Amino acid sequence: MLVIGTAGHIDHGKSSIVKRLTKTDPDRLPEEKKRGMTIDLGFAFYKTEQAETIAFVDVPGHERFVKNMVAGVGGIDVVMLVIAADDGWMPQTEEHFRIVKLLNVPRGIVVINKIDLADDEILELLEMEVAEKTAGSFLEDAPIVKISAQTGEGFDEVKTILEKLPSEVKSQRDIGKPRLFIDRSFVRPGIGGVVTGTLRGGELSVGQSVTLIPSLVEAKIKSLHSNNNDVKTAVPGQRTAVSFTGIDKELLIRGGVVFAGWAEVAQLDDRVLALQMEIVP
Repeated sequence: MLVIGTAGHIDHGKSSIVKRLTKTDPDRLPEEKKRGMTIDLGFAFYKTEQAETIAFVDVPGHERFVKNMVAGVGGIDVVMLVIAADDGWMPQTEEHFRIVKLLNVPRGIVVINKIDLADDEILELLEMEVAEKTAGSFLEDAPIVKISAQTGEGFDEVKTILEKLPSEVKSQRDIGKPRLFIDRSFVRPGIGGVVTGTLRGGELSVGQSVTLIPSLVEAKIKSLHSNNNDVKTAVPGQRTAVSFTGIDKELLIRGGVVFAGWAEVAQLDDRVLALQMEIVP
């Protein structure tokens, strides 16, 4: 399964693009629908003509929710950087771009949305700005697609790119060191504590003992869910939900990691919170 994460400034149309592609509204919370903005991570799935599944992780664009954005893009294969034609490259466009570069996301697509609100001259200038901003980065040669999530213009080109991606993006390798970066945690009645994320590095199986970071507690996997099915074993590259036996929700921390295969974990005595970051050439 290929995982694509959105990125970009608030109100540039990330969720609208995902909804038009997948027919699923990633804004699932009542407050999101009331306020008309993405607050938390949203998830949707797209099926290619070759029956390949592409998972979309839709992230919030507001600066107040950047921690949610970071949790969402930690396990993606491809980023879809969305820029509104009538707004241009904005502060959270830059911030999200820097974050995915720091996380070494290997592949990307640049989508210029809301082209129905801009003329040809504005679009040409914006393309030049995007080329300047992404020069020397992993997005330097990325396709730039001009679309309107409102009218549907340009979506055929997006779908053509999506059809090719599963065969072009290197599949996740099984190196015997499974790790799942937690992007959601919750309690399901009758099941208990559950975390979700994209599995990397190896398989996880029901009954397997794993370690939770940063809680540093050992847990046993009670059940696994992937591709809308209960499974006994989850493989690398899959969106995976994991439930545990006898673990309090407070220990299932978003942004943490579920892993197995290491005997020891290096610890820091102090926690450091970075309020601002700058990439130095």
